[in-house]
Amino acid sequence: MPVPVARLNHAVLYVRNLDRAVDFYSRAFGFEEIGREGGMMAFLRAAGSDNHHDLGLLQVGEAAPSPARGSVGLYHLAWQVPTIEDLAQAASVLVELDALTGASDHGATKSLYGHDPDGNEFEVMWMLPRDQWGEFERRGVILPLNLQREIDRFAGVATA
Repeated sequence: MPVPVARLNHAVLYVRNLDRAVDFYSRAFGFEEIGREGGMMAFLRAAGSDNHHDLGLLQVGEAAPSPARGSVGLYHLAWQVPTIEDLAQAASVLVELDALTGASDHGATKSLYGHDPDGNEFEVMWMLPRDQWGEFERRGVILPLNLQREIDRFAGVATA
């Protein structure tokens, strides 16, 4: 019998500098630092979250190497936002932090991509209402994102 997973509760990332990483995730996503342990681990909670923590950061030192691109391991985390307007706001924030690396239309989701100061990749995504998935119910396409078109189409629609 498989494990009855309800949802992903939190993620933990290795970072070189804990203060720098906490500052980035606080400014980029509004995470609140809820605790530090041993000077090398921080726990952060997203606004409105009912989790104890949504993100853990574990400091490994400035000399820690980055994983080679394409090596086995985590590719990215995806943070979901409630509205398409929130995705547009995220684009502005990520540009301001020099962290935006790309954007894609995946059919059922609209996504921005970025990286933190240590090169950890993340996605910020908005999911269409389920009844709008259509052909993308069982597909995961990668198309260019026309954010303004999606704002015009889905303004005021909340899905998270």
